[in-house]
Order: sequence, then C-alpha cells, then structure tokens
Amino acid sequence: MMQPQIILLKEGTEASQGRSQVISNINACQVVADAVRTTLGPRGMDKLMVDPRGGVTISNDGATIVKLLDVIHPAAKTLVEIAKSQDAEVGDGTTTVTMLAAEFLKQVKSFVDENVHPQVIVRAYRKATQLALDKIREIAVKIESDNPAEHTKLLEKCAATTLSSKLVAAQKDFFADMVVSAVSLLDENLPMEMIGIKKVQGGALEESRLVAGVAFKKTFSYAGFEMQPKSYKNPKIALLNVELELKSEKENAEVRVDNVEEYQNIVDAEWSILYDKLEKIHLSGAKVVLSKLPIGDVATQYFADRDLFCAGRVVEQDLKRTLQACGGAIQTSVQSLTEDVLGTCEAFNEEQIGGERYNFFTGCQQAKTCTLILRGGAEQFIEETERSLHDAIMIVRRAIKNDAVVAGGGAIEMELSKYLRDYSRTIAGKQQILIGAFAKALEIIPRQLCDNAGFDATNILNKLRQKHAQGNTWYGVDILNEDVADNFAACVWEPAIVKINAITAASEAACLILSVDETVKNPKSTNTDDRPVKPPMGRGRGRGRPR
Repeated sequence: MMQPQIILLKEGTEASQGRSQVISNINACQVVADAVRTTLGPRGMDKLMVDPRGGVTISNDGATIVKLLDVIHPAAKTLVEIAKSQDAEVGDGTTTVTMLAAEFLKQVKSFVDENVHPQVIVRAYRKATQLALDKIREIAVKIESDNPAEHTKLLEKCAATTLSSKLVAAQKDFFADMVVSAVSLLDENLPMEMIGIKKVQGGALEESRLVAGVAFKKTFSYAGFEMQPKSYKNPKIALLNVELELKSEKENAEVRVDNVEEYQNIVDAEWSILYDKLEKIHLSGAKVVLSKLPIGDVATQYFADRDLFCAGRVVEQDLKRTLQACGGAIQTSVQSLTEDVLGTCEAFNEEQIGGERYNFFTGCQQAKTCTLILRGGAEQFIEETERSLHDAIMIVRRAIKNDAVVAGGGAIEMELSKYLRDYSRTIAGKQQILIGAFAKALEIIPRQLCDNAGFDATNILNKLRQKHAQGNTWYGVDILNEDVADNFAACVWEPAIVKINAITAASEAACLILSVDETVKNPKSTNTDDRPVKPPMGRGRGRGRPR
C-alpha cells in the first residue's frame, strides 16, 4: 500500500543538506576571504568601494571591507561577523582572522569529500586551537613596565607594526609616537571615546597634531561673535544645557490681552527672563560659556560687550570631553553657578586650521582626554587615516592591558605550524592528519605576505621552515629585503592577544560552518498571481479613525 506524501514545508521552500551543503558553505567562505586576501601586510593593496548612493571608501582594513560587502550568503556572513568582532575586541588582525577561517575550511574540504564526519574534524580543530593558544602564551615575551621610557618605546613599536600595513605607512613613526602619547593621557580604564579625532581637509599629513586637552570646530555663531575675545589665560568655564535666546511661541499658543500695556508687560517679562539668565552667568565669573543648546544673537552681543566668549550648539561628545578635561559640571539651569561647578584650564584659544576655525582648551589640570587633528588632501584619504589610527590606538590599549608581545610578519604562525606538525606525529588516527591540516593552514599568513609583496612564496616558506626547525622561534618574512629575518630583533611586534583572538575566532567560525549540514530557505509569501504580499498598513497618522 502506497504511503501518502507528507508535506511539511510551504511550497517553494528551498532545502539543501548533506555533504554538498557543507562543501557549498566552504566555497562561499573562500570567496569572502579572496575579497580581502590582497590587503594583508605592508605591501597589501587597497580596495575602492562604492555604496548605492555613490559614496566612495578607499581602505585596506579587513573589517571595513567586509562590512561594506553586502554579503547575503548565510554561511559567509559568519566570516563577516568574526571580522567585526576582531575589530571591536582588539582593533587589528581583521584580514588575518578572515583568511585563517577560510584556510582552515579549505584544508579540510578534501576530507569532507572523502566522507570524514565533520564532527571528527571539529574535535581535532578544537584540540589544535587549544594547543596553539597554550604555545602562544608560553613563548610570548612579557613587557617590563617598570622603566617608563622602555615601555613607551615598546608601545610605539607595536603601533608602528600596525600602521606599517596601512595607507599611512610612510609616516608610521610620526603617528606611532602620536598614538602612544594620546593613549598615555587617558585614565587607567583607557576609554576610546575620550580620544577625539577631528578631520580638516588640506595641508600635509605631517601637519596633523595632538592636543593634550580638547579641541573642537567653532560652532555656528550669531552677529557679535567677532567682538568676543579669542584668547584667555586661566579662564573659568561654564558648561550649560540651557537655551539662551528668545523662544518663539508654540503654534497653538494664545494670549488674550485687553490693552497695549499688558502686551508690553508680556514682552518685557520675556526679555527680563533672558537678561536675568545672562546676568547670572556674567556674575559667576565665567569667561567661556559653552552650551549644548542655542545661544542667540542677543546673548552673543551681551557676552561680547562684557568680554566673554560663548559657543552654542556644542556637540554633546565635545561637551563631555571638555568636562573631563577642565572639570566642573554641566548645568541645566543658571540659578547656582558657584565656583565648584565651573571648569578651568591654563589657556583657551581660537585658531585657524586650514579653512576651519577651532577652539582649543589646553593645559587642563584634570586632562584625561585628548584630541587628534588630522590633516590631508582627499576626504577619503583622511577617512582611511582615521581608521588606521583607530586600529593603532586599539592595539596600544591592548598592549598596555595585556603586557605580552610576539613577533609579527608570519613568525608566530610559522612557529605554531611547526609545533603542531611535530605534535601531530606523536598521535595516531585521523586526528594526526587533521591537526596537520590545521598546521598547514596557519602558513597562509606568511605565504600571502610574500604573494602581496611579489616574492617567491615557496622559496621564502622553505627557508622559514628550515629556520624554525633549527630552533629560531621568531624568524618571519623580511618584506624590505625579500628574505627571512628575526622579526623580534627587527621590532616587528604585535600584542599576543591579537593572535590569540584571531586564532580562537577563526577556529570557532570554521567549526560552526563545518557543523551546519542543512540550509532551509523559506519562500516569500505571495498572492495567487505571484505578487509579494504587502504588510498591512497600521493605523498611523493620516488614516483617520476607523469607522
């Protein structure tokens, strides 16, 4: 007797499963890795991305590129996510993590084809990952933070290694010094938001500067601001969240008056409220008045007549950074402007930078914040400089918090590869081959560094294998001389946490993709004539009350 057909899923549902699905997912991840492959290392190329609105981004930052790639393949999205998480956690190594994940998958593709169960591969990869992480922790070199000068030099080398693969590589020493100085000005929690980055088009990169304090672009000003002083020594600073202008009435406001005098009284009352506020600010002794809300033309003129400087509509983040640097408190009324709620700094100036005017607060007593002012030609170039400095700042923060470094330039990957190969020969069964595959996958980093620089990758890798077999732990690719060199002695250093994070994230992503054996895609809901069903309209404004 024939069994009736059981229909479980909606008509049009796509379901693919089994070995072919695992292979398909592996191939999709290869495509994502190929998109960022050529950006790795000091000789990496840049990508030019154009968004739907015609905006152009030029970058060689792995996380930025995969974010802008509109990846729709569900398995390949995993690689996009690990690149984002690497960027958020340590700031650098985003291209490395994407390539490692894709290479881990590529190395086991043939085993999946030959019916090795994915869970056997996952088990072996987890074992190999743990061994690799233990080895990194064992050989990583601890930073001696007792000597501040040595510690600063070491942080600069970590920052310079990160910047060497960016668009600003030619000025890496200039920016490495600036980044380390910026991070050293922060408090012990090293909050990123306390480093303000301002971009001013024009000028050369070397004209970029670090301000130990706060600098922000001059806000919109009303008539009268030209008469205000532009420089003070030891000024008191009032930080407000108060509107200092005459407010227009609400649309539906109504005031009924019997005669002209009553109307005049209302107008006078409005003026007296405003003047009362201005007088209280003036009597508080403040010389610089900053407000998040608008400061109108009357107030601007009033302050100018009394030699006060004012700026309204200050961006909230800039106001908070001024508070951190100069002290005081942000006030929502002017009733209690006492000495303890006013900030202070050694000097306040307004300066011209390029085509913009900037307000500077320097010599701040409590300065736990700083500002980087970046100069450069094209807008895209300054944007990429900002992304590069963000990565360098993140790396310096990580190096301070986790005081262990390893050599870059493929040195640590080659050492781990050699260690895992040696280990795999001591065990039997499928795990031997799979841990060997993991070890081979790690060689993609030095291989790609050579390919991107135009070197003979096979020749360089053979030299590296020989050096590591002889016990030279820190030998890696020497980009400058097309050879191999001791990268630790050459000061190509990276925080160990970057490599630990990259290998962990890449291995987790590879295991996740290998353990998926079925993809079910639900169809879009359609009418009888195959048109997509529109969602029901809500009872929003403009539809009136339902009858």
